Amino acid sequence: MFKSILVPIDLADTDLAKPAIATAATLSQTWSGTVRLLNVLPMTPVMLAEYVPADFDEQQRQTSEEALAIVARESGIEPARISSVVRQGGIYHEILEEAVHMKADLIVMTSHRPAMRTYFLGSNAGHVVRYAKCSVLVVRH
Repeated sequence: MFKSILVPIDLADTDLAKPAIATAATLSQTWSGTVRLLNVLPMTPVMLAEYVPADFDEQQRQTSEEALAIVARESGIEPARISSVVRQGGIYHEILEEAVHMKADLIVMTSHRPAMRTYFLGSNAGHVVRYAKCSVLVVRH
């Protein structure tokens, strides 16, 4: 049923992602599926571009790729069934794009309990739930 599972991760708070990774690991084992970890880097604002090194975006990408590799190793998922990717752009947009690109059957993500501000502004998880073309499982933390 769920052969291809996408797990977006905020590397600034990997503890928040642990329940989603554990859920994806269980589901992927049950359905003999694969898991892809995703980290989305924000675009460097144009007004800051002159103050950061020329290879700043590449450094950020490399650091994120290394961190995702560590998370993947610690996940307990067989190496042949887990991969990772780093994208750059708007968070929910890039999650949705990667889900389409990899033909995900399921997106598993963790979300904080809703706060008053998310009722008015919406959250990344809320956008993904509303606009994803595949099933979305939101694990509360």
